[in-house]
Parts: sequence; structure tokens; C-alpha cells
Amino acid sequence: MADDTPDIDKALVAGLIARQFPQWSDLPIRPVANGGWDNRTFHLGERMIVRLPSAAGYAEQVEKEQHWLPILAPQLPLPIPQPLAMGKPDETYPWRWSVYAWRDGKTALREWIADLDDFAVSLASFLNALQAIDATGGPPPGSHNFYRGGSLRVYDAQTREALRALSGRIDATAAESVWDAALSTEWTKPPIWFHGDIAYGNLLVEDGRLSAVIDFGTSGVGDPACDLAITWHLFEGQSRETFRAARGLDAETWARGRGWTLWKALIVAAGIAGAAPRDVEQSWRIIEEVIADDRQQVANA
Repeated sequence: MADDTPDIDKALVAGLIARQFPQWSDLPIRPVANGGWDNRTFHLGERMIVRLPSAAGYAEQVEKEQHWLPILAPQLPLPIPQPLAMGKPDETYPWRWSVYAWRDGKTALREWIADLDDFAVSLASFLNALQAIDATGGPPPGSHNFYRGGSLRVYDAQTREALRALSGRIDATAAESVWDAALSTEWTKPPIWFHGDIAYGNLLVEDGRLSAVIDFGTSGVGDPACDLAITWHLFEGQSRETFRAARGLDAETWARGRGWTLWKALIVAAGIAGAAPRDVEQSWRIIEEVIADDRQQVANA
């Protein structure tokens, strides 16, 4: 088995459960629909899930989540994942893995959201509460979260490679201006908590409203700008302005938020990063949205 490409299937999960958690060995196992990119996820019975990192780069996240999620949960206004057990590597699978309580809800696609303005306020309130939690001893930016919360300069070379690759297909001059503006600022305040991947797939909806936030694998303490990408992925018009106002962040943090969002959209559109077809298609729209928003903010300044 190649270190970075384990064949994660139902049989592997059943074997791990039988050997390490025999009390659950009689429960049925089946893949979770849309189980994610960083992890392979399986239902374990009706009220639990098993999450296994899909590559070595994601394996560092397991112990972090196991330690910090129970500390963060009581201080947040919405439910987050509840770890139930941590599995160990063995001869069939090389990394630690987790068992979590199952959480009901649909992913936050627009068709499931009753009111985007209300959703924007709820999400902003959650993120504001998260960043208010004592960050002492929290995980700083690093390989465990692909340096989210740290300096965008980590991705400068990759971003400029993508800009060159997309020249003639996007407004590369305007995109580079957004990127340069982001690099001209930095977070100079004490580190604060951030989620690291506020995306529709990590936001759950019940009865049309935000009901839970999941997948804290890229969380940490540092600059919260990386949590702003949802501004251009999900919100638009009034809901975007509602979210912007409710977050209460300064203009420089928003500039870095556009930078984080642009970086990811560029490398997906350029084929530098692996992504699902839906995300590749969406990346082109996101590039245009970020550029247009930057122009609007400059005009309003």
C-alpha cells in the first residue's frame, strides 16, 4: 500500500472497527454521500461516522480535532463535530482516524437555505464567537492546515504560476492587483481562532437555517482572513453586505480574505490543485466575483 494512497473502502473500515472497537463491530457500514476530499467518511450504524484521512497531508488533523473540538464546543452558539473515539494506525491503514457522532442536516447549497440574509447573520455570529475564544495554546499555522491563518506569501509563487497559466482567459492584471493588495497587509493583532474551511460542504442546514458547522481539520489560531471565502462563494448582493457588516473586520483583513479566495480559485481553475468538477466550474465565477468586489471596495474607499 502506497503511503499516500491507501485504498479506503468498506472492508478496510470494517476491519479497523472489528480490531480496535469490537463493541461496534456488528453495526452496518456504508459510505457517506459526498463524504469529502480530505477524508473518506462512512456511516457506522445510524448515529456515528468514521472519518479516515485520504492522504498523509491530512493525517495531522486527527489529533488536533480530537483535542480541541471538546474544548471549543461549549463556547459556540451552534453544534460542531463530537469525537467519540480515535483509532490507531495498523498494518492495513497508516494513520490515526476518528469516530464521530453523526449530525443531521443538508449541506448549505442555496436551494436549502430559506433566507440568505438570516444565514449570513447566523454564520457571522458563529465565527465571531469562535474568534472570541481564548486562543492560548491553540495550533498555529503549519502543515496541519496548509498554513491557513499565516502569511499569504506561502502561496505567492503558486498564485503567480496560476496567473501565468490563465493569462488571456481571465483579467490577469486585475487579479494580480487583488493579490498584490492582499500581500501588502498582514495580521498584526494577537492570534485568534479560525475554522479554515468555511465552505458550503462544511455548513449544515435544517429547516432552511444554519444548524451546525463541521470539519475543523484546517482550524487553528492566527489571521481569520481565510474564513472569509464564503463571502464570494455563497453570498451576493444584500446577503454579502450583511455578512460583511456582521463580521466587523477591517479593510485590510478583507483584502487578505479576497487574496485567500483568489489563490484557491486560481489554482483550481489552472488545474494546479485537484478538485471536483463542480469546484472547477465554480472557480471561474469566484475569480470574477473577487475582482469585481475589489473594484467596488476601491471605488467606495
